[in-house]
Amino acid sequence: MRKITTATFVSLDGVMQAPGGPEEDPVGGFEFGGWTFHYWDDVGGAFIGETFAKPFALLLGRKTYDIFAAHWPYQKDDPIADRFNAVTKYVATHQPDTLSWQNSQSLGDDVVATLRQLKQEDGPDLLIQGSSELIQTLLANDLI
Repeated sequence: MRKITTATFVSLDGVMQAPGGPEEDPVGGFEFGGWTFHYWDDVGGAFIGETFAKPFALLLGRKTYDIFAAHWPYQKDDPIADRFNAVTKYVATHQPDTLSWQNSQSLGDDVVATLRQLKQEDGPDLLIQGSSELIQTLLANDLI
């Protein structure tokens, strides 16, 4: 049986964002892009290294998928990019025909039912990155 886990960067007041730079994700006038960057340390790096060393498939909401698909396929000589590009990516989306990143597939119309089924199947654990709306749906349905 698979587990669904999440490895996200979240502030105590609910801001979720990857440890990029100041220009990262300014959607909606957000002016604090890259807020985690200044707090990054060896402990955080070790956690990420351990997390990505285990077998996993990515589980992404559509917004996070679009951000990742515009970035990771174009990174060279990056072990995280290599992993993200190679693994299966399950995406919660209403536009499955626009999933162009290799190994990406839609979770279909009933995300909760599909994930209940995926959890029962053999395979790597499902790792959520970002995807705050998807996380809320999964929490509300006792899937994580």
